[in-house]
Amino acid sequence: MRWLTLYARSRRVPASLAAVLISAVAVAALGRIGGAGGPVDPRLCTLALAAGATALAVGLGGQDLALDRTAAIRWMPRRAVHVLLCGVLIGAVLPGVLALGGQPASLALVVRNSAGLMGLVAVGAAWCGGPYAWLPPFASLSLALVVPPAPDPATQVLTWMLLPPGTTAGTWTALVLAVAGTAVYAVGGPRR
Repeated sequence: MRWLTLYARSRRVPASLAAVLISAVAVAALGRIGGAGGPVDPRLCTLALAAGATALAVGLGGQDLALDRTAAIRWMPRRAVHVLLCGVLIGAVLPGVLALGGQPASLALVVRNSAGLMGLVAVGAAWCGGPYAWLPPFASLSLALVVPPAPDPATQVLTWMLLPPGTTAGTWTALVLAVAGTAVYAVGGPRR
């Protein structure tokens, strides 16, 4: 138990959890302003999930990577579990907060985007390091917001976060990102 507490503190978990909760509450409040008891705008849900993923991104790198690497423990499964738990967390907090306010959310969209965003964050940690792991999901969301929707496959892959749930291109893009990102981060860890 002590190891888990120390690990959570070194990965800034309390601050990240607060940021995830605040972003979900903010989206619930914005959803109440814009909708009259209907489902929350999927763009708002995606924004909250991206904010949660970027908040949790800082935890993918420890305080001292050299010290982390000297520990005689198997990091690969721990890193994979860390990414998966973060995905489950951001995928559970938003629907939970929205349900408390009586606002329905598309669970399929939340699950798909949570998985894909955490895959992007994991790629970011492996590529840019923990402090900059938020860059790939931020860039992907920015791109999805400015690229006009089109039915061609390339555009659908670029805008996967904003596609309706059940869209084949969106589902497969998120799945590939989740699996590849988790694998890359689990094997290589964060960049020094």
